[in-house]
This record gives sequence, C-alpha cells and structure tokens, in this order.
Amino acid sequence: MKFLDEAKIFIKSGDGGSGCVAFRREKFIEFGGPNGGDGGRGGDVWVEAVDGLNTLIDYRYQQHFKAERGRHGMGQNRTGADGEDVVLRVPVGTQVLDEDKETVLADLTQVGQRVRLLKGGDGGFGNAHYKTSTNQAPRRADPGWPGEERWIWLRLKLIADAGLVGLPNAGKSTFLAATTRAKPKIADYPFTTLHPNLGVVRADSQEFVLADIPGLIEGAHEGLGLGTRFLGHVERCAVLLHLVDGTAEDVVDSYRTIRRELEAYGGGLAGKPEIVGLNKTDALDPEEVAERSRLLEEAAGAPVLTLSGATGEGVREALFALWQRIAEAREAERPPAPDPYADLPPLPERKTDDL
Repeated sequence: MKFLDEAKIFIKSGDGGSGCVAFRREKFIEFGGPNGGDGGRGGDVWVEAVDGLNTLIDYRYQQHFKAERGRHGMGQNRTGADGEDVVLRVPVGTQVLDEDKETVLADLTQVGQRVRLLKGGDGGFGNAHYKTSTNQAPRRADPGWPGEERWIWLRLKLIADAGLVGLPNAGKSTFLAATTRAKPKIADYPFTTLHPNLGVVRADSQEFVLADIPGLIEGAHEGLGLGTRFLGHVERCAVLLHLVDGTAEDVVDSYRTIRRELEAYGGGLAGKPEIVGLNKTDALDPEEVAERSRLLEEAAGAPVLTLSGATGEGVREALFALWQRIAEAREAERPPAPDPYADLPPLPERKTDDL
C-alpha cells in the first residue's frame, strides 16, 4: 500500500429540501385547508478515526465528498426525508486543517473519535406551517437552506511512542527490523527509507510502537533532501532515539546536524526526551568505540548507548531505556484516580462532652 500522509479534499453538506404548497381536497370535505409538508434536512459531513488504517491513500483518487440533500416536502403533511450523511474515515492521528493549512479544525487521536465538520441545511417550511386563524389558506412555502462547503487538508501524524531519527544510513531501518516484525527496505545507499515505517516492540511483557523516520540531512528545514515533511510524525512521540553512525568521520558533527534540524523545525521536537545511541559498533575496534562514545557524550551532555542493530549488541538495553521514558510519559498523562468519598457529606463534629 502506498503511504500518503497529506491530502486536500473538498467537502459539502447537503442542502435542505423545499417546503410544499398543497391543499387537502377530498370528496365531502368542503374546507380541506393547507397540508403541505416541510422539507428534509440535508446530510452532515463527519470525520471519524477508525482502526486498521495508517495512510490517507483513499483520498488520493477521490477529492470531492458531498452529502445528500434533503427531500422536498409533499402533500398530506408529509415531511421530506433527511439526506444521508458523509463520513470521512481516517487513520488515528489525523489532523483536519482549514484551507490555509494552519487552522486546526479537528485532531483525532483516539479510535472512534468523531467530529462534525459541516452541518446540513435545514428544510424549508411547507404552507401548513403558516396556517393561522386569520390566514387559513396560506400559499407560502420556503426553500431549503443551503449546505456549507469548504476545502480542507487532511494531515496524518502517526501515533507512535518512540521515534528513530538520524542521518541517512545511520542504521534506523536495521534497528527497526531487529526489534519488530516490520520489514523496511535496507540497503547500503542513502535515502533507502522514503516514508515512515511503524513497528510494535515487545520488551518482555511490555509493548510500544516505534516509528522509523526517513533520514534528515543538513538544510532539511529549507527543503533539502526529503525536507522536514516527515518530522511531523514524531511530534506525538514520548521519546526520540537518536542513532549516530559510528563509522562516520565526525560523529559529533553528525549528532549536531540532526539537533540543528530539530530546532529549526520547531513543534517541540528539540525539547523531547532523547536517547543517543552510537550505532554500528560491530564495525569498530573497542578503542574506537570508547573514544567516539566519549566525544559523543561531551556533545550530547548525556550518557551514550553503544549498540549494533546488525548483531543485536546493546539493542536490549536501548529498548528498556526507551520503555522507561515511555512509562514515565504515560504515568504523567494518566488522570488522577477519582476519590470515592468525594460526594459523601462531611462527618459531624464530635463534642468533647460526649466523651
């Protein structure tokens, strides 16, 4: 399936049905009176987050979505049927943006979350609605109210607990393949990964979702390479695993290049918890590993993990370090437990004379 994380579509709610002008004409009924029914409501436009989707490819080949208009009213006081709603089914993590691509109309982060984007037009009144004691034969009926329409953007930000960042060929796809059942493309040339990949990590009895983000290069925030298009997918991550290629000529420069791009992108990425890992240690001598780890620790100001996605060395320690940060983030987001005694009346005060 082709990965698509952004789409522009046109949506329109249904127009309301028109009211009806009709009169009751039956044998032996001398004064039948008006009996024109009201028009039906137009359909609404909804967006709903559903399980089982991880791309917006359904909106690549169909960009116009229009709800059904309401049926017109009819004689014998028959109200027109309401129009059918249109439901846009999107993956969890989808944001709905206005045409300016800045105003957020909806942010769907949970399965089953449902938001109405456009309301259908109301149906017009039939002439039976306008009958009064002084106007017993009205010939007035209203047309239905028009529906709403607008262009919107759908932008997918994958829901992942941890994200992999690093320069091209830092070993992110190898790490993902070694720790999950995902099968990303792995090759010895840069920009092998052209779209984010997701995998579920199982560390003992714990599980979390890991996202492999395509490699960044210097100047990505200005559109170089793959640009920053995919960095939005790590905005929801609780922790970042920053992999640095241990075989690079200058590991400190590699680390600082990614940090500059995260800061230039914004979105709070630069302030997210980060775990730095020196990857591909299987291709280095122990002395080189120690020296490059020391340089990287001085640049990062934090301990550096040494690992190799190809041989599995240090991978388990990296996973548990990620899980520790994820567990802390989940605990911070968990709402406080309700107090079972909050709604009970206070106990009466005990008097000393009763003792």
